[in-house]
Amino acid sequence: MSADSHADTSAETALATPPPTSPSSPSSPTSRTRALALGVLASGMLMIVLDGSIVTVAMPAVQDDLGFSPAGLSWVVNAYLIAFGSLLLLAGRLGDLLGRKRVFLVGTGVFTAASLLAGAAASPAVLIAARFLQGVGSAMAAAVSLGILVTLFTEPGERAKAIAVFSFTGAAGASIGQVLGGVLTDALSWHWIFFINLPVGLVSLALAARVLPGDTGAGSGRGLAARADAIGALLITAGLMLGIYTVVKVEQYGWVSAHTLGLGALALALIGAFVARQATARTPLMPLRIFRSRSVTGANAVQMLMVAALFSFQVILALHFQRVLGYGAGETGLAMLPAAIVIGVVSLGVSARLNARFGERNVLLAGLVLLITFLVLLSRVPADADYASDLLPLMLLPAGFGLALPALTSLGMSGAGEADAGLVSGLFNTSQQIGGALGVAVLSTLAASRTESVLADGGSEAEALTGGYQLAFGVGAGLLVTAFVVAFVVLRPRTR
Repeated sequence: MSADSHADTSAETALATPPPTSPSSPSSPTSRTRALALGVLASGMLMIVLDGSIVTVAMPAVQDDLGFSPAGLSWVVNAYLIAFGSLLLLAGRLGDLLGRKRVFLVGTGVFTAASLLAGAAASPAVLIAARFLQGVGSAMAAAVSLGILVTLFTEPGERAKAIAVFSFTGAAGASIGQVLGGVLTDALSWHWIFFINLPVGLVSLALAARVLPGDTGAGSGRGLAARADAIGALLITAGLMLGIYTVVKVEQYGWVSAHTLGLGALALALIGAFVARQATARTPLMPLRIFRSRSVTGANAVQMLMVAALFSFQVILALHFQRVLGYGAGETGLAMLPAAIVIGVVSLGVSARLNARFGERNVLLAGLVLLITFLVLLSRVPADADYASDLLPLMLLPAGFGLALPALTSLGMSGAGEADAGLVSGLFNTSQQIGGALGVAVLSTLAASRTESVLADGGSEAEALTGGYQLAFGVGAGLLVTAFVVAFVVLRPRTR
C-alpha cells in the first residue's frame, strides 16, 4: 500500500470510528423503536422534499389569488431555498452540540407552524415570510436526520436498508410533490399544498418525542457560543445566503452584471474567510479534517453535479408539459407519476440488495449511466412529442436516481464518526441545495437564451421553448458525465 493510500485509509478510519459509549448512554433501542424512528425521519424528509416541489405547479394559482408580480412570484421558491440552503451547516453542528433529537423536534415544530401560516396567507409578504420560516425549520430537521439514522443503524446491512428507505423520500419526493400539488390545487385550492403538512407534522412531532434516541450533545455545559463557533457560523451563513441569492437571481440580472459579479465576489470572500477561520479556530464549526475522507469529499461533489443536472428533469420537463404540450397542473403531475413510481420501487425494492452485492460505488456508476441516457434522449424530444410513444418509455430511466442516491448517501455518510454525524449530514444536504441553486441558475438561463435566439430567427413559440429545454437537458447530461468521472476517480470501493 502506498503512503497516500495509507494516509487516506487512516483518515477514513479516524472519521468513521465512533467514540466509546459512555456509562450514561441509553440502552440500545429495540427493532420496533428503530423502525418507528426511521418512519419519523423519512416522513420528516418527505415533508421537506415535497414542500420544495409541491409549490411549483401551484405558482400560477398563487399569483392570481395574491396578486404577485412576475418578479415577486419567484420569492415563493427563493425565500425557502435561501433559508434552507444557508442554515444547514449551522443546524448540523448545533445538532452535534445540543442534541440531534432536540434540534429535529424544534425544526419540525417551526416547519409545521410556518406551514399553517403559509396556508392562511392573504398577502405576498406573509407568504414569503412563512416560506422563509419553513426553510429555517426544514434546515434544522434535515441537517440532523442522516446523523440520527447512522447512529441508530450501525450494522451494515440494516444501515443500507434504512438509507434506501430514507433516500426514497428524496428521490421520489419531488415528483410526488408535483403530482400532489397539481391535484390539490385543481381539487381544492393552493392553500392546501401547505395545510397538508399540518397532520403529518403533528404526528411526526408526537412520535419523534417518543422514539428518537435522546442525546445530550457534545456542547452541553461547555460554553455553547464558543463550541458552536459563532463567528464561523455568521460567516458561512451570510456567505451561503448571499451566494444562493446571487445564483437564483442570475436569470434576472445576467452572469456578468455588476449585481452578480459584486455579490458573488462578496459571497466568495465570506466563504473564504470562513474556511480560513476553520483552519485556525480552536473549536471550528466545520473541522476541515472531515475533507480528508475521500468518501465525504467525493460524494458531496458528485451530489452537487447530479442535483444540478436533474433540475432539468424535475422542473424543466414539467414546464415542457405545461408550456409546450398544453397540460394542466394535475395532468403534469400525473405525467410525472411513472418516474416517481419507478424511483420508489428501485429505491425501496432493489437498491440495498445491489449495494450489498456489488458495492455502493458500482451501483452509483450504473445509476449515473441510466440518468445520462435519460437526459440525452430528452434532449432529442421534438416539440410535437406524443406522450405515450415519445415520453412515457423514457419515464423508466429515472430508475437511475433510485440507484444512485442511496448509494451516494451511504458513501457520503461512511466517513462520519458519531461525533460528526450531524455536521456531515448537514454538509451533505448543503451540497444538495447548492447544486439545486446552480441548476436553477445555469440551466434556466441557458434555456431562456436559446428560446430567445430561436424566436429571433423566426421560429414558433413551441419550437423556441423546445429548443431551450433541449439545450438544458443536454447540458444536464454533460454535468452527469462529469459526476460519473468524479465518482470513478475519487470514490474508492469500500472494504466489505
